Amino acid sequence: MPSNTPLVARASLSSIRVTPQKARRVVNMIRGQRADEALRIAKFSPQIAVSEDLYSLLNSAVANAKQKNPAIRDASELWVTEALVDEGITMKRYRPRAQGRGYQILKRSSQISVVLSDDKNYRKPTKEQARKLAAASLAAASEVVADEKPAAAKKAPVKKASAKKAAAKKTTEQGAK
Repeated sequence: MPSNTPLVARASLSSIRVTPQKARRVVNMIRGQRADEALRIAKFSPQIAVSEDLYSLLNSAVANAKQKNPAIRDASELWVTEALVDEGITMKRYRPRAQGRGYQILKRSSQISVVLSDDKNYRKPTKEQARKLAAASLAAASEVVADEKPAAAKKAPVKKASAKKAAAKKTTEQGAK
């Protein structure tokens, strides 16, 4: 692995039973922080429902980073470069109301994803940058393959005989009687 490539570790959590609005309160506090500081914020934030799940998610991301690069000693070497909260599934429930009506209750859920990196200023490449990188690596790979083997002569395509339909025979019902 080249030294100029930053270490990137991801972790995600889906279908957490907290509304995205409430989850964003805590996630906005940890974005851009050192991973050890983010762990401390998640552990002691007053939004208990989110903070417990976010704390375990951050621990998972740190463990993923240590798995990728065993030289990382602890969470103080990593930064939270990206932290997102997206809307998950919404469960629809109904409460009985007056005169036989039903009142809809929406039980929302969230999906949280965290990206840790050893580079504080790491940004995910845009789709255009990713396409350029892929095209450049593909061109380099094709040059290597072209240097190794000469191009094989192409065979002429085989011509297939066209299928002819047999003429339908007319039967007369008078001759059968």
